[in-house]
Amino acid sequence: MADDMNLNEFEVRPTPDDPRLSTAVEGIDHDGKSVTVDVVTERPLTLFLNAREIVTMMTIGDHPDLLAVGFLLNQGMLKPDDVITAIDYDDEIATVVVRTERQTNYEEKLKKKVQTSGCAQGTVFGDLMETFDKITLNRDARLKTSWLYQLTKKINTEPSLYLKAGAIHGCVLAHEDKPLIYMEDVGRHNAIDKIAGYMFLKGVSPEDKIFYTTGRLTSEMVIKCVSMQIPILVSRSGFTAWGVDLAKKAGLTLVGRARGKRFVVLAGAERIVFDADTTSSDHDDRRSQRKGSVVDAD
Repeated sequence: MADDMNLNEFEVRPTPDDPRLSTAVEGIDHDGKSVTVDVVTERPLTLFLNAREIVTMMTIGDHPDLLAVGFLLNQGMLKPDDVITAIDYDDEIATVVVRTERQTNYEEKLKKKVQTSGCAQGTVFGDLMETFDKITLNRDARLKTSWLYQLTKKINTEPSLYLKAGAIHGCVLAHEDKPLIYMEDVGRHNAIDKIAGYMFLKGVSPEDKIFYTTGRLTSEMVIKCVSMQIPILVSRSGFTAWGVDLAKKAGLTLVGRARGKRFVVLAGAERIVFDADTTSSDHDDRRSQRKGSVVDAD
């Protein structure tokens, strides 16, 4: 449970030095000089639920068990009370099989799907949108601005695959100003699914958590965050109109353009507590910022 987690340290963090996640590629730069550039890996992973093939995902390849479970949860193909009996991963043929105690009703879900605005056209299967209205988020959750500033600074300075190779998204589950779980992948939907899988398998409660993403606050990100019952979603990037509409409908606090000590709240502003001193410049120090996280002067 969340109370059992060490809230002063990352429970899971990026592993930028894992040789499976990036590779060095030779090329030339703008001056015609030889350069060696680290680039992230991208490989297919085919997911099965029991004996049924569900989807093939493109991923960097770490935490396939968490990705598989989180994807199935966020698509409504697994329920919170389902019992997982085994997760079998075969690296050689790039498959992961999630086995459950009971056969889940996913055949109808596979017939109906909605293309979302996620990376590589994310997909929402089945009746997930139809159950969206039934989800109630914790109205008592709060986001102090002091937490937000500390949280974004810690994330920006944490060693990551993004800082090593770029071309990747990051997602973080946090409690107050403490990052707990940090996942990365070529698609932000994969990163959020890994966190969902971790929360399910470890029994982490969502009611008092904050979710941070480096990507846009699209309909897909809002749907997934609400499905995970996390009440606060933060991004250093911007919004889409449908994402904002869905956040308002669900009672989700939606914070975007969170860079340095600047941010914009377009939904759920009642959860924000303005307790921080905004006159100091500690959090705007460009040397401590993640690439692309500094707001332009204008």
